[in-house]
Formats: sequence, C-alpha cells, structure tokens
Amino acid sequence: MAQRFGGKHSPQGNRPVDAPVGVADPKVTGQWRTGVLFLSAFLFLFPAFGDGPRDLLLGLSAGGLLVLSAWLTREGLKAEAAYAARKVARRPAFPRKAAGAVLTGAALAVGGVIDAQGLLYPVLFALVGAGLHLFSFGLDPMADKGMEGIDTFQTNRVASAVDEGEKYLTAMRDAILRAGDKGLERRVDQFVTAARTMFRTIEADPGDLTAARKYMSVYLLGARDATVKFADHFAQTRDASARSDYESLLADLETTFAEKTTAFLSNNRTDLDVEVAVLRDRLKLDH
Repeated sequence: MAQRFGGKHSPQGNRPVDAPVGVADPKVTGQWRTGVLFLSAFLFLFPAFGDGPRDLLLGLSAGGLLVLSAWLTREGLKAEAAYAARKVARRPAFPRKAAGAVLTGAALAVGGVIDAQGLLYPVLFALVGAGLHLFSFGLDPMADKGMEGIDTFQTNRVASAVDEGEKYLTAMRDAILRAGDKGLERRVDQFVTAARTMFRTIEADPGDLTAARKYMSVYLLGARDATVKFADHFAQTRDASARSDYESLLADLETTFAEKTTAFLSNNRTDLDVEVAVLRDRLKLDH
C-alpha cells in the first residue's frame, strides 16, 4: 500500500516502493506516429497556395482533414491507454481511432482529386490511407471491460466512481501547476499514484461500493479543494509554512485513504459517519 510521506520539509517524497504496477499514469504508445500524420498535412497545405482557387480549396481541405485525423487518433490512443490500465472500464463512447482512419482516407481522396481525372484513383487513395491508418494504430476498444460475476449495473457503478475520482485527480494536477514548484508537482503525482492503487483495488473487489465511494469522494474532493487553495496562496507568497502544512495534509490523506478504503472493501464500516465527519472538520481547520 501507499507509504507515508518521507519528510515533513522535503520538497519531494520517495514513491511507494511496493505500489502495484499499473497505478501511475497510463503509458500511451505510438504518439510519435500521430506526429508524423500531423506533419503529413503540410504536404497538402504548402503546395495549395501556389495553385488556383480550386486546388487551394481542395489542398486546405485535405490538410485540415489530416490534422483533425491526427488529433482524434492521439486522443484515441490516450483513451485506449486508460482503458487498458483499468480492470473495469467502459468502451470509448466515440471510436476516435476509427474516425481518424476515415478522415485519413477522406483526406487522401480529396488530395487525389486535385490531380486525378475521374474518381478511381481518389477512391483507391482513400482505401489505402484508411487501411494504413488501421494497420498503424489499430481499432478502438470495442467492448466494455469488467469482471466475471459482476452485473452490468454494478460494473457501471464502479466505472463511474473511478471516472469521478480521476476528475478530482486531474483537477489537483492542474491546480498545483500554478504553484510553480516541481517538487510539489512530484508530491501530487505520488498522491495520484496512491489514489489509483485504491481505484484498482475497488475495481478488483467492489465490496461495499457505496461506503467506499462515499469515503473516496470525500477524500479526493477535500484534497482537490485544498490543492486549489494552497496553489493560489503559495504562488503569491511562497509561504514555506503553508507548503509544509500542505505536504503534511497530503501525507495524512494518502495514508488514511489507503487504510480506510481497504477496511471498507473488507466490509468493515465501523464508525464510517464519524470518520467522514472528522475528515471534513480537519479540512475546514487546515484550509
């Protein structure tokens, strides 16, 4: 489980050495290929300005379609990485990589119209382009991923709880950037890793999800609000005392979060309401 932060005044803590694999940021592979796809758009954009209005319009359209394809494909790769990192996940609502393949084919078809006579070659360009895109990037996840023995309703509840938690973690990371301190950014990353360890635990064994979700949301909401307030304050004052208090709060939340979530998953709900009330009071006093 997550370990307590190593030092009160240390700018960065040691990451937990026994944290399970796969709880950090999902690794996105193949992004460099989307960069190549983006750069290929300029093959249509630059020459378009040297020709007539028709060729200019077609060239700009082809280049724009390739840029959109590259962006959608990159977002699809990110969604696929997040899907792969979770034990319970919904399939992407919109198949971004498949849409990128279609747009790539459309871009090459439009580009082929510039010089080709007739539609045969543009159609062939479209088929080849879409096929190469699918070969390079593959398809989006096509099915929801859950666990055997968990009904659809329960699986959706788990996925929804994790999605909500991820939003809080993203907000924390965005907020701490305003503090302009790399050590604090690494400290928040450590907290994110610990929280994701709990997400994977909940996915593996939902247990009493209602209790775990209530406690998890209180912790992460409090951590997000504390991070927002601290980052704004620290960015203006560089207050070392406030920094120490913030790091101490993160350490307490990180340790207790791990302990209590494990207890809930073991169906141990002793003094749940008291624990939540104490947490809320702690956050109010500290911030």
